[in-house]
Amino acid sequence: MTQNKHICYISYDGITDPLGQSQVLPYITGINKILKVKFTIISFEKKSNKYKVSNQKKELNQENINWVPLTYTKYPPILSTLLDIFKLNLALKKVNFKKEINLIHCRSYITSLSGLKFKSRYKIPFIFDMRGFYADERIDGKIWNKNHFIYKNVYKYFKIKEHQFLQLSNHNISLTKAGKEEIESWNLQNLSPISTIPCCADENLFKKENIKEIRNELGIVDSDFIISYVGSIGTWYMLDEMLDFFKILSQKKSTSKFLFITKDNPDLIFQNCLKKNIPKSSILVKESSREMMPSYIGLSDFSIFFILPLYSKIASSPTKMGEIMNLGISIICNSGVGDVEKVINECMPELLVNEFNDQEYERIVDLILTNYKVNKSTIVKTSKKYFSLTKGVKKYANIYNQILKL
Repeated sequence: MTQNKHICYISYDGITDPLGQSQVLPYITGINKILKVKFTIISFEKKSNKYKVSNQKKELNQENINWVPLTYTKYPPILSTLLDIFKLNLALKKVNFKKEINLIHCRSYITSLSGLKFKSRYKIPFIFDMRGFYADERIDGKIWNKNHFIYKNVYKYFKIKEHQFLQLSNHNISLTKAGKEEIESWNLQNLSPISTIPCCADENLFKKENIKEIRNELGIVDSDFIISYVGSIGTWYMLDEMLDFFKILSQKKSTSKFLFITKDNPDLIFQNCLKKNIPKSSILVKESSREMMPSYIGLSDFSIFFILPLYSKIASSPTKMGEIMNLGISIICNSGVGDVEKVINECMPELLVNEFNDQEYERIVDLILTNYKVNKSTIVKTSKKYFSLTKGVKKYANIYNQILKL
């Protein structure tokens, strides 16, 4: 019986973080309703979110889900991660001692080190849910310096482990088809099965019925033309280029406003605007709870995100994409990132940015200000095709079924 099966989901991202709220909990609670298995979550929570832990535990208890929150260690680099891995292995041993684990679901690479170890030692099957090319992202994002002796060897270590995860896991999850195809081109022997499950959007949250009228709160009037950006800023997201685009837009339409829906420091945005002579009055920065996200995104005439089109981004799936599209809002974005181009080409190909220059920005600005007709129903339909949380949950449940032979 499925009730006798115990699945341990381990995540280096905290479930009290926005990413955990959107890309961990909805899947686990959804799978739990389908399979009725025993679930234990082990996650690493930031000290700044300590006040959220108690309420989150109560909510998970109501879902009959056990949660072991560990404290995330940030400093010093490398040593802090080693300490966290030690804490994770210890927590896994305790969970496995109390309730025999039948499957470990590892989110990303750090947790998969433990999944690989426990499969070798205790024969517990594990899923490698890779979430992108971790080691290459650290290099591309200039977080690791490949010319530095230590980081050069850390990079090599994780590339070796990456192959082991892919070959020794019971199942692999790639966020994108492009990422899956890249892995398959490596011609690894005994490659475990790979399924593609992107960052999905909760259709029950991101829908028109959840949009509240909040224009007055932000001082937005009917004549304002709103372009929005959703999520964190930095590393991968090209703030300067997006501001260059907005500057051209505001020159052609003076009532344009750029709404940033982010928890990041607004000063970073305003400092860059000052350098580009973009008036502060045309910039809006708003922090939002997850429940209110549809209302703030819903203010948009268009939304935008530019992501550095680097090698590691082949395996990336922007979380915001499905959430924005599920509200029927058009997206101005660039090619060279995961399956973004494939999805955009199905519903709004004219809005795909192929080069980061004023000529290309002017082409799109002229298009959206003149004869561009937004086909909201097609955008929503495309979102549901690729980013449906219901579909994503079913895919995970089927993979669990295959491994556990339920």
